[in-house]
Amino acid sequence: MNQLMNKVQKLWDEHKIVSMAVLFILLLTVPSVFPKNYIMGIICRILLYILLAGGLNVINGYSSQFCIGYAGFFCIGAYAEAILSLKAGMNFWILLPISGIITAIFGLLIALPTLRLSGKYLSIVTLGFSEIIRLTVLNWNGLTGGPMGIKGIAVPSLFGLEFKSAIQYYYIFLFLVILFVFATSRVIKSRIGRAWMSIREDELAAKSLGVEASKYKAMNFMYGAFWAGIAGAAYAPYTRYIDPTFFTLDEGFNILAMVIVGGMGTMVGPIAGSIVINIVTELLRPISEYRMVVYAILIIGMMWLRPQGLFGATQSILSGGKIMKKSDRGKKKGREAA
Repeated sequence: MNQLMNKVQKLWDEHKIVSMAVLFILLLTVPSVFPKNYIMGIICRILLYILLAGGLNVINGYSSQFCIGYAGFFCIGAYAEAILSLKAGMNFWILLPISGIITAIFGLLIALPTLRLSGKYLSIVTLGFSEIIRLTVLNWNGLTGGPMGIKGIAVPSLFGLEFKSAIQYYYIFLFLVILFVFATSRVIKSRIGRAWMSIREDELAAKSLGVEASKYKAMNFMYGAFWAGIAGAAYAPYTRYIDPTFFTLDEGFNILAMVIVGGMGTMVGPIAGSIVINIVTELLRPISEYRMVVYAILIIGMMWLRPQGLFGATQSILSGGKIMKKSDRGKKKGREAA
């Protein structure tokens, strides 16, 4: 696999502009190739989870903070869009960044009191946070509709065109995924991204080189939460109905499975993980009650055979990373971040 990835990487680098143009054209023609709403529904779901898995990967993969309760941020974004759309009559395109910012603020509220926590302790806090959010929307009947949820969420419209079908909505999800990949790849290659990675490799060494670990960890959590809010804001009008059962702990573990299977700390990992897990989910639809068992077996097998994930520790096309020994990588990123 590494040799194949290196060959693809070399080909991509040599013809980057042409490759990106061809890929973009192919993505635009997907609805013409798969005109059925059922197929497009699966593709839309894959794109949605690329956003969610990608946002979680920023937290877990690039700064080595460990978040399990990512579904809580997803929930905040979805309910923020639905409530502001119905009760304040706000436009979907305005609500996308607003929902992301609201969710990022919640990310900051979680990050600040947990800056000294890591590993299993931080994961337990995020797990509890996710359940608190779910129980809040479940019981706040006046604002969230309680267990009945929120119905009749307005669909997006642009220049008089309403996005009602999966074929039409595909372009919204595609736009958001492209925006996420572009923005995140730029951030990862910036001073901020190098600081995140230096903290991941060795937080003590990063601090000794002048990296303000607390500030950058908080920024990392906010950035990851922001994209969960964006995904939630796009998801609510897509389904036109949301309720607390959409944002359970199972959903959080589902997103985490995509990150683990694809490979943490790479840009292409969450994309591959989202594709694999969603295809597996669709194939297992006849035995949906055993889906989590299959996920568990898949993750255990991945941890045993390839613990870094499908694309972990390889040269990623989108991230432009290079394989280095962990100690060398930590020293280099620490120096760059300083």
